[in-house]
Amino acid sequence: MSQDAQKKICGIVMPISALEGCSEGHWSDVLEIITEAVEDAGFEGNLVSNADDVGIIQKRIIQNLYENPIVVCDVSGKNPNVMFELGMRLAFDKPTIIIKDDKTSYSFDTSPIEHIEYPRDLRFSRIVDFKLKLAEKIKATFEKSTNDTSYTTFLKHFGEFKVAKIDKKEVSGQEFIIDELKSIKMGMRRLERNQIGRDHLYRDSIESSFSDEDFDYCLGDASNLDIKRALEMICMHPAVMSTNIFELEPDHKHLRAKLNDMKAKEELQMMMRKILPKASRNRHSSARQNG
Repeated sequence: MSQDAQKKICGIVMPISALEGCSEGHWSDVLEIITEAVEDAGFEGNLVSNADDVGIIQKRIIQNLYENPIVVCDVSGKNPNVMFELGMRLAFDKPTIIIKDDKTSYSFDTSPIEHIEYPRDLRFSRIVDFKLKLAEKIKATFEKSTNDTSYTTFLKHFGEFKVAKIDKKEVSGQEFIIDELKSIKMGMRRLERNQIGRDHLYRDSIESSFSDEDFDYCLGDASNLDIKRALEMICMHPAVMSTNIFELEPDHKHLRAKLNDMKAKEELQMMMRKILPKASRNRHSSARQNG
């Protein structure tokens, strides 16, 4: 299918996490506004970090920055990743539209390029005007880039430059599958390493926080309401210094308490049995309290 028959992609580069006092929710709203303008211009909006296939995110971003026929870049807050990705897109000298909120100052290097402003407070009346202006700019910029052979976004205004390109290599289906499997395998290894790290951190935190002298009671199938009531009662005991609920595994929780008087363990155990008659301690809990 030709590119004309497909819906053209407009790449989007922008902050996505909290920045300059703006929450993630703020940037989600901005993304929705940009996407609506992109669709009004007849394109499909897509964050350059998104892709349908599994792969290395940096590779995906670079490919989208190079291949997307047009890109809208929001430099509000001057997020370092956004500025770096904008620099790459400009190095490819492909159609790029820069936008920013009215609280962000211009950057010296990109100030010669027109910036379309929108209100940081996302005031409705001004956002409507911004969306219309952005949609028209996307259509006009794309048309000029396809019809004007001398079109340039940035570089050629300063002289003759050799535009950076990404070399492509044709491979067999078998080579492609092997390469994709390697990427998936690398991703799974990263996930495994992260999970192992979290498991060690969780286990170390339990072992370092509690000794054999601490009170440990298995909560069995107690409801959240019963657990809350048990915590309130335990915390009132004069021997209890602090309490915590630990989830050793899904549906396996323990109530643990730091004590200043080890003689209170048996009393606390009896109290828990009265509060949570259905809860049963596991072997580990019994061994720790009776040992």
